[in-house]
Amino acid sequence: MSGGVDSSVAAAKLVEQGYDCSGVFVRMLPPELKLEEKVIRNVGDARRVCDKLKIELHVVDYSWDMRQIIDYFNFEYSQGRTPNPCVKCNARLKFGKLLAFARQEGAEYLATGHYARIVLHAGFPRVARARFREKDQSYVLFGIRRAELGSILFPDGEAESKDQIRQKAKELDLPVHDKDDSQEICFVPNDDYVKFMSEHVKGLNVPGPIVDPSGKVLGEHQGIYRYTIGQRRGLRIAAGEPLYVVKIDPMSNTIVVGLRSALAGSELFANSLNWHVSAPKGTFPALAQIRYGNKPAKVQVNVIDADRVHVTFYEPQFAITPGQAVVFYEDDLVMGGGWILSNEPRR
Repeated sequence: MSGGVDSSVAAAKLVEQGYDCSGVFVRMLPPELKLEEKVIRNVGDARRVCDKLKIELHVVDYSWDMRQIIDYFNFEYSQGRTPNPCVKCNARLKFGKLLAFARQEGAEYLATGHYARIVLHAGFPRVARARFREKDQSYVLFGIRRAELGSILFPDGEAESKDQIRQKAKELDLPVHDKDDSQEICFVPNDDYVKFMSEHVKGLNVPGPIVDPSGKVLGEHQGIYRYTIGQRRGLRIAAGEPLYVVKIDPMSNTIVVGLRSALAGSELFANSLNWHVSAPKGTFPALAQIRYGNKPAKVQVNVIDADRVHVTFYEPQFAITPGQAVVFYEDDLVMGGGWILSNEPRR
């Protein structure tokens, strides 16, 4: 129960279906971020919804654990990679520590307001894409352990639109039916990660060269953490054609820029794999998604070893980004995924 409309409707649907429910609000924003007003407002909304549904509300504090996610986030950007904290949070906190808490309280299932589905396939539970494709969140759920999938419910996954969710909340007179959607990264105010890191991490604003692929210096940056692969805005370089970030080299503190065509890539390596199926071997076809909201693309996946894969795309992809996740699908079902390396397997 985040205090938002999605989790509120998920809870209401389960109550309607006859489940014996309890709500849990998870405090995940450390006090030093000075977002107490946001936390208080959200827990208040969660409590009002639970009162309306006549269910108990627990409040648990995982802010110490979230500090680890924030540290990962800051470190990845400082090393020239683009992190995905939502995937880490889902795997470690929401469907890790929170699921353990639910079991401790005697619950059979943990339900959330994610836009995804749990379906039975060949007798086993699998994560499937949501009916409402524009909000599908299956990509950020690949990190859930396979053994936990049978203990998870996604009541909103069958909704055809966000309007349908809001209409359901309005029909039930839930006090959050018209509440704005939460921002993408919960701990980054106004989704401005550069400002966030500037205020919370020391020693990041180290100037360095911006060069073209031949090494010619075109300008100067004020810290590599300010850039990500495929970025066009904010380069402050006068050129006859639009330039994009094509490489970030933390060792030399250098940003390499080039034409859009330089961002087309046909392969990647990934590690830290997690599978929702029996761990594949050899080579197999799949659909692969390389960032949230991207369209899946046809690939061949070659399993190098238990923790590394080499992925070849049938058609070049734009801005394959180190630090992001690559998630494999068979049709609408998540097979598993891993974390994109730069352009070669990690030894």
